[in-house]
Amino acid sequence: MCQVFISADPQSYESRTRSVRLHGVVTSIRLENLHWDVLEEIAARDGLSVTQLIARLYDELVAARGAVGNFASFLRVSALRYMALMAHERIPSDLSIPIRSLDPAEVLDGLGPRWSRPPQRVELQPTATRS
Repeated sequence: MCQVFISADPQSYESRTRSVRLHGVVTSIRLENLHWDVLEEIAARDGLSVTQLIARLYDELVAARGAVGNFASFLRVSALRYMALMAHERIPSDLSIPIRSLDPAEVLDGLGPRWSRPPQRVELQPTATRS
């Protein structure tokens, strides 16, 4: 069983850091190369650069949830969800079909609560300042 996993190219699980600008603020994101590859594929399907995809995901996450938390983990999970949804044949394997053209409700229909929960907006509480 393990041979399926341990035969992976070691370069696929090496990490790489990219700097991206989100609303004028430069931030660094460190992900494994395989995650970057999947994000590049997702972006290409919609005619975006990876940086544009990341900015869009960030903006939509903030709009839906009100807070970001661990954004690098969110990107890893996004890449995993993309691959799993393709394996479940919910996202077409034809890379010429843009993700934006898919109906999210149809893609997620019947997959259960682990796949889709309504966003619960989290309001950030102001932190107390020290004097």
